Amino acid sequence: MATLLLLIIYTAFISLGLPDALLGAGWPVMQPELKIPYGAAGIIQMSISGGTIISSMFSGFLLKRLGTGKLTTISVTLTAAALFGFAFAPSFLWILAAAIPLGLGAGAVDAGLNAYVANHYESRHMSWLHSFWGVGALGGPLVLSILLRSGFSWRTGYKSVGTFQVFLVLILFIAIPLWSKVKTRAVADSGENTENQSSFWSSLKVKGVVKALLIFLFYCGIEASMGLWGGSFLFKAKGMEPAKAAVWVSVFYGSITAGRFITGFLTYMWSNNRMIRTGVLIILAGVLLILLPLPIYLTLSGFIIVGLGCAPIFPSMLHETPARFGKEHSHAVMGFQMAAAYIGATFLPPLFGFLASAKAIHILPVFLLGYILLLMFCFESLARKQGNGSTDSAS
Repeated sequence: MATLLLLIIYTAFISLGLPDALLGAGWPVMQPELKIPYGAAGIIQMSISGGTIISSMFSGFLLKRLGTGKLTTISVTLTAAALFGFAFAPSFLWILAAAIPLGLGAGAVDAGLNAYVANHYESRHMSWLHSFWGVGALGGPLVLSILLRSGFSWRTGYKSVGTFQVFLVLILFIAIPLWSKVKTRAVADSGENTENQSSFWSSLKVKGVVKALLIFLFYCGIEASMGLWGGSFLFKAKGMEPAKAAVWVSVFYGSITAGRFITGFLTYMWSNNRMIRTGVLIILAGVLLILLPLPIYLTLSGFIIVGLGCAPIFPSMLHETPARFGKEHSHAVMGFQMAAAYIGATFLPPLFGFLASAKAIHILPVFLLGYILLLMFCFESLARKQGNGSTDSAS
């Protein structure tokens, strides 16, 4: 049963990634049909992110009352309904309305599944799960591209992804009893033992939680800033053609996905904290390659290296949550961490855009360097204060 449930969780992570890049991929054809300003995509994305942040923050509260199985089923139902809302929306306002449940569903299922896997499965599964999220994030635009080239509307793309989510809802509904029956080596029974979960806000007072939240904030600031501004940096600062620059942004995300698949195997030998430290140093090396006035091939290799460095940090930090803060706090802390991650991804890239005009795009690596140094400081401070008890052996 544990293997069956794990397969369902993997499928859910693919499903979680599928809608994430649809808006950006489909906007060039959505915007003319909806007859709205091109920048309105940012309003939609902010609405999605707002819902995600709220549901992530309160996921610990919801998990305590519903359990992971029911919360995941309800959340995926919300995202499926929202995707069909996009597909049939007659106007921009309807899309804006559908964006809210899309964010609410995504945040709750993300935090819930991460908390469950962190408590009941080995670290390698956390890395592979987030690699499968990358498969979904890459797959969504690919499906949309195939449909558009075949003469279908962008609405068909949203319907297709929504249909996949509906099938997943049916599977999740049938599988609800599995969540309370699965047994792992870590616990005799991995069902939702809600009595032992701490109160919602008390988890914020646990030693080190604030530093962990800052780590997620800065990490997602790095990943999202590379994704949003990396192409512009190559175009404006390095003179690369826009089409080629866009390809290297895809290569950056591809290196994260491939890196997480590889780091899943490394967890057999390395602890979570060693994985995080290694990732931080690799990012630092990659950022320096992008920052320094080096030949273009070294700059581009920096994009790949930063992606590989990003690969272990997010899943390893998530998996270490129960060991670092205690299982009784894990659900609430996981929700706060996911909220911090979404805040970083939502606000730090626009902050750079506000502070640096198009003429100053070349300072992007300086911001990335600042983020990774702050992340390194927070992590080493957290590890030192928490002690090395959970870091000396492979998870």
